[in-house]
Amino acid sequence: MAQDSTAHHHDSNSKRIWSVFIILSIVTIVEVILGILKPEFLVDNNLVNMSLLNWIFIVLTLYKAYYIAWSFMHLEQEAKWLRRVIVWTALFLVIYLIFILLNEGFYIYQVYKEGYVAWDF
Repeated sequence: MAQDSTAHHHDSNSKRIWSVFIILSIVTIVEVILGILKPEFLVDNNLVNMSLLNWIFIVLTLYKAYYIAWSFMHLEQEAKWLRRVIVWTALFLVIYLIFILLNEGFYIYQVYKEGYVAWDF
């Protein structure tokens, strides 16, 4: 009798692993296709000094990171407050990092563009 419940538990874990694999594979395939095709309307249009294609890559990568943590770190089984603390902290830090990188990158680009430093590298 105990073996039957163990076998059933094993089947549900296999289904879960395959569903996670399929979802992450689909997101990765979308990223690869967008990276190969680079649609002009996504490359040419900007949002906060960065192309829409780059924003799509950032969002899809964050989704994959969240889904991996949700599935393989078993966050779905934790208390609601613990999930929120982990997700909100990581989200805040990623948004802060993106803000700093865009700010500093735009500043450095303007310094080189205005001619303060030569483009000799």
